Amino acid sequence: MKKTSTRLADGRELVYYDLRDDTVREAVDRRPLERTVTTSEIRRDALLGDSVAVASHRQGRTYHPPADQCPLCPTRGDRLSEIPDSAYDVVVFENRFPSLAGDSGRCEVVCFTSDHDASFADLSEEQARLVLDAWTDRTAELSHLPSVEQVFCFENRGAEIGVTLGHPHGQIYAYPFTTPRTALMLRSLAAHKDATGGENLFDAVLAEELDGERVVLEGEHWVAFVPYAAHWPYEVHLYPKRRVPDLLGLDEAARTEFPQVYLELLRRFDRIFGAGEPPTPYIAAWHQAPFGQLEEFEGVTRDDFALHLELFTIRRTSGKLKFLAGSESGMNVFINDVPPERAAERLREVASS
Repeated sequence: MKKTSTRLADGRELVYYDLRDDTVREAVDRRPLERTVTTSEIRRDALLGDSVAVASHRQGRTYHPPADQCPLCPTRGDRLSEIPDSAYDVVVFENRFPSLAGDSGRCEVVCFTSDHDASFADLSEEQARLVLDAWTDRTAELSHLPSVEQVFCFENRGAEIGVTLGHPHGQIYAYPFTTPRTALMLRSLAAHKDATGGENLFDAVLAEELDGERVVLEGEHWVAFVPYAAHWPYEVHLYPKRRVPDLLGLDEAARTEFPQVYLELLRRFDRIFGAGEPPTPYIAAWHQAPFGQLEEFEGVTRDDFALHLELFTIRRTSGKLKFLAGSESGMNVFINDVPPERAAERLREVASS
């Protein structure tokens, strides 16, 4: 992998990740952009103890542009975009309309391919590995920023999820705090460790799932399963078998196998609802240990956390979505219409479709 860092016309950082070491990146952003002005603010909810990002400048962000005006496609002739070069493998740049900025963190966009009509599932194993390397590199770089406590790499796919740009891409949020979902995991981890005299909860969950009927895919270094208490109709968790706290901890064997397992998983997701259905909308979310201090989670260290990816869709059956209504949105109590065992069975069934 070759990494080349440059700057866009308004001063934002852009980084090319190339498969070939001899690739030269000298294109200049020719757009007449002024410096980006953001109004991102983090507000603490005194009752719930969580944080909300207030970012009013995002109201003016690009919204469903025609394909020939996509800002994530390469620059071609007079059609100028966020990527100055005429082609790329993988590219990462600071979001022009970030939810988090400055002392409130940082937001980046990850373009998986220059092919506007592709999806992550269409990538070659080599290209998918390059994306993994880019995620890992950005996690390392962002962890050194003084305002950053946790790095979150994710992909939103599909208009149903709220995606406003059709080009295959993901995002990276660098939060100035430990996110509420991670904090819940850390509290459960601490309580289990205390109650069992030191047993790791992630290890216990993984061991139980490996012996069960909810395994979807298993390789030498990775396993994908539908969790016992899945929140979403079709939800799969992907774990490395050797526990590591973040993407930086993966060894070469796990990095090599990841594209094989993950691409197959995504392709099965697209076949869940049968032929003729539109692509399955999904969210793919990497969970990594925070880089900040963990004193409030007594007895827990970063090494106790288990890196994993959670992949889920809001589509519950053909033509129908799972809405977060009263119980889910009002009380955060999920009601799942698809038994996890049946979801796992369905994802195994579509292997040969």
